[in-house]
Amino acid sequence: QVQLMESGGGLVQAGGSLRLSCVASGSIFSINGMSWYRRAPGKQRDLVAHITTGGSKTYADSVKGRFTISRDNAKNTVYLQMNSLKPEDTAVYYCNADHVSLGFGIPGILDYWGQGTQVTVSS
Repeated sequence: QVQLMESGGGLVQAGGSLRLSCVASGSIFSINGMSWYRRAPGKQRDLVAHITTGGSKTYADSVKGRFTISRDNAKNTVYLQMNSLKPEDTAVYYCNADHVSLGFGIPGILDYWGQGTQVTVSS
């Protein structure tokens, strides 16, 4: 069983910063990509940032230059540093681990999600 646990959400004023963390635990042999998604009230869940095992990063246009994704492969942990936060960044933020392999020689075909952490930015 694999679990993803996010932390670091909260309430912050516009212009402030938060750092989200997500730890993947369980019978993990390897993880391909790790991502952060968010779902704002009344909207669909959208990709915020993605990072590969090798460190290649992609960002949603709305967060480029403000958010930074990073990961510690040895700890199966992904981070999201969020600076210059705006009220429109308010959402539940979800961590995702894709193509997770549960053992040597076992194909990485499983994706896992965390339960989400609330980020609220006040104006």
